[in-house]
Amino acid sequence: MLNLQIEKRLQGAGGEMKLHVDLAIEEGSFVAVAGESGSGKTTLLRILAGLEKAEGRIVISGETWMDSGYSMPVQRRKIGFVFQDYALFENMTVEENLLFVEEDRVLSSKLLEMTELVSLKGRMPGTLSGGQKQRVALCRAMMKKPTLLLMDEPLSALDPVMRQKLQQEITALHRTFGTTTLMVSHDPSEIYRLADRVLVLDRGEVVADGSPKEVLLKTQGSQKFSFEGELLDITKVDVIYVAVISIGQQLVEVVVSSQEAKHLTIGQKVMVSTKAFAPMIV
Repeated sequence: MLNLQIEKRLQGAGGEMKLHVDLAIEEGSFVAVAGESGSGKTTLLRILAGLEKAEGRIVISGETWMDSGYSMPVQRRKIGFVFQDYALFENMTVEENLLFVEEDRVLSSKLLEMTELVSLKGRMPGTLSGGQKQRVALCRAMMKKPTLLLMDEPLSALDPVMRQKLQQEITALHRTFGTTTLMVSHDPSEIYRLADRVLVLDRGEVVADGSPKEVLLKTQGSQKFSFEGELLDITKVDVIYVAVISIGQQLVEVVVSSQEAKHLTIGQKVMVSTKAFAPMIV
């Protein structure tokens, strides 16, 4: 069990706020941490890693990592940390990046095989694609067989096809090693595929905590579909108004009334929902 009672004063976009987290997380679970930028997500991961100080208590599998003035050194914490920018050693080969963490060639070979990197083990990071670099970073994080794997938006810079492939590899590694995983992500589909629990932070407070379905599905009452998007444009066509809305990677047009158009502003977040809908999946 991972028990967290954390408090820390932060300076967010809206001024000073307090990160306040009081949670118990089952060992071997995959927890996604979501929320607006500046809500405290990355700070939470850095506190768990020992990279930032905070008040409170962290106990993992009966081992105290932080408590009333005591903070276990980073190097003694059994963690793996995957950053968004890879953070690889550019002067080392793929294999050397892994072996620098732990001189275990059996484990490094297993990880390289699981992530289809065996043929690239002698290459330097500068010759790899973004997806390949992120796979190396993931393997390197697993070299100590960490009790806790922390990932800070590890796939956000990758294209959709590569993201989906790496999501499968993350799932495979998570299940194989039974690691407790916390991942910061803004991508609902990624969270749904990977996580069994979702925490949503807002100005340092946990405002939602549940399964991906409970937290992410945006339907209310008799709504069948509901999507959040950004209003890009409103144009008048004859007697109606047409709103152009960005939803994920798609642009959609929605007919709105003149009364609705008066209350809409370009750039604002909107919800698009429907009650009567017979969808086709092709």
